[in-house]
Amino acid sequence: MLKLYGGARSRASIVHWYLEELEVPYEFVKLDMQAGEHLQPEYLKINPFGKVPAIVEGDFQLWESGAILLYLMDKYGKAPVSLEERAVINQWVLFANSTLSTAILVEANRDRQIPRLLSTLNEIFSKQTFLLGNEFTVADVAVGSVLNYIPLILKLDFSPYPAVLNYMNQLAERPAFQKTIGART
Repeated sequence: MLKLYGGARSRASIVHWYLEELEVPYEFVKLDMQAGEHLQPEYLKINPFGKVPAIVEGDFQLWESGAILLYLMDKYGKAPVSLEERAVINQWVLFANSTLSTAILVEANRDRQIPRLLSTLNEIFSKQTFLLGNEFTVADVAVGSVLNYIPLILKLDFSPYPAVLNYMNQLAERPAFQKTIGART
């Protein structure tokens, strides 16, 4: 059985959400980050950097939330039909983990980058339900999880971005979201 390693309020919740969406059987191994369980030799064999999330499936080990999401999509999800479709999904997962996360988490970037990013996303969501059109994908898990963390860490007025807010609310209503990320907020 697949094991997901994570801690309270960690990026493991993103992977947790996607596992629930896919209805893949898994065991969640909650590490006590405050006690340093993620820095113990047993866990460092899984991720030598001591970060979460990580997964173990048989002899296979993988860390980094974006890499895990893409692996799960390929193995258990509705895989893209073409190389180009796969590349577009990769683009959004990498955007979530680098561009969007950095804009939100690095205070020096916020004032300049957040309005530009949210304006562009607002334009996209005013024309379509999800990132790739009308179908929910792993790209929505990646981007949607980052967007839904914004209200937890920032006092941001979303009124200029009604389509983004609608998208966030729509994702937050999904049963798998409620069971994972929604249960922690």
